[in-house]
Amino acid sequence: MSSESVEDDCLAWAARDPSGVLSPYKFSRRALGKDDVSLKITHCGICYADAVMSKNKYGDSRYPLVPGHEITGIVKEVGSTVSNFKVGDHVGVGTYVNSCRECERCNDRDEVSCEKGAIFTFNGIDTDGSITKGGYSSHIVVHESYCFRIPDGYPLASAAPLLCAGITVYNPMMRHKMNQPGKSLGVIGLGGLGHMAVKFGKAFGLKITVLSTSISKKEEALCVLGADNFVITSDQEQMKALHKSLDFIIDTASGDHPFDPYMSLLKTAGVFVLVGFPSEVKFHPASLIIGMKTISGSVTGGTRVTQEMLDFCAANKIYPKIEVIPIQYVNEALERMIKNDVKYRFVIDIESSLK
Repeated sequence: MSSESVEDDCLAWAARDPSGVLSPYKFSRRALGKDDVSLKITHCGICYADAVMSKNKYGDSRYPLVPGHEITGIVKEVGSTVSNFKVGDHVGVGTYVNSCRECERCNDRDEVSCEKGAIFTFNGIDTDGSITKGGYSSHIVVHESYCFRIPDGYPLASAAPLLCAGITVYNPMMRHKMNQPGKSLGVIGLGGLGHMAVKFGKAFGLKITVLSTSISKKEEALCVLGADNFVITSDQEQMKALHKSLDFIIDTASGDHPFDPYMSLLKTAGVFVLVGFPSEVKFHPASLIIGMKTISGSVTGGTRVTQEMLDFCAANKIYPKIEVIPIQYVNEALERMIKNDVKYRFVIDIESSLK
C-alpha cells in the first residue's frame, strides 16, 4: 500500500533556538515512497545527543529541530515494494535513516560508517535536501532498510534505548570479542550506556568491575545490576589493586578525565574502547606501547549488528532500566539527564501523551 500525497500533519516537540527549550510543533512528513515504512511512534528514548543538538553545541543545528533517535512504534502503512514489514509490525528506528547503499561499508550492512556519510535521524540533510526530524513526533517515514524488527513480546518502551545506548556498547563488545566467559571487563561510567555494558557483560559471562567517581552508585552497581566489583577511581589504593587485571575497558564517560590511570588497569594486549565524548583524549605513549594495548573508538552500529542485538536482548531477557515520561516533561528530563539524574534512560511515551 503506498501513498501519493504528503502525510497528514505530524505532531512534534521542537527546539527553535540555542536555548534548547522544546515546545509543540507541527510539520509534514514526506510522502510514502515505494520502499518506505510509515511508523506510528509509540516511544522515543532521550539521548545526550538530543540536548547537545537542541542547544547547538556543535554549531550546526538546523531549527526548528525535532530530536530523537531511539524510536519504536507500530507500522501503519508500507510502500508497494516493501517486503520485510507489514502493517501492525513492531519496528524500531535508530540513529540514521539513510546512506549511499553502494559503498563497501553499506554493502557489509555497516551503514553507520557509510563512506559518503550516514544521514542522521534528526538534524541531517536527506538525499532530497530536506532536514530530517526525529522521534519526538507522532510518526515517521523511513526506508525499510533502516527499520528494525522488535522481537515479539519485547516491550516497545524498553526497546527504544537499545537503538542508541544499547548498540553503542554492544557493537564494540562484539567487534573486540568481549563475549568470552571468564574474561574481565571494566566499565567507566554508570549511565545510559554504562549500565547496558554491565548488562551485556553479565550475559556474556564476564567478570564486571564498575569504575566510578561516585560512591552513591555502588549499591546499584553491585546489588541491582550485578557487577562483581565497584571501584572509586579517586582511591589510589583501589586503583592500584586493579593494576593489569582487566582484559577490556569500555569508557562511556563524556566528561574530561585522565586516561593513563585506566590504561594501567589493562592486561597485556588489553583493549580500551571509547564510546563517550570528552573534549580530548590524552595519554602517554608508554601507556599504549608497553603491554601492546589497543585503544579503539566506536559509534552506534550497522543494521546487521543492531538487529542481532535486539534479538539477543529478547532471547536473554535483557532490558534497559528506564523512566517513562510524558512529552510534556521533556524539558525537565533533558536538564535532569545533563545532571546525570536518571536511572538510566528517559523514554517518552509518545503514544499516550503527544496529542
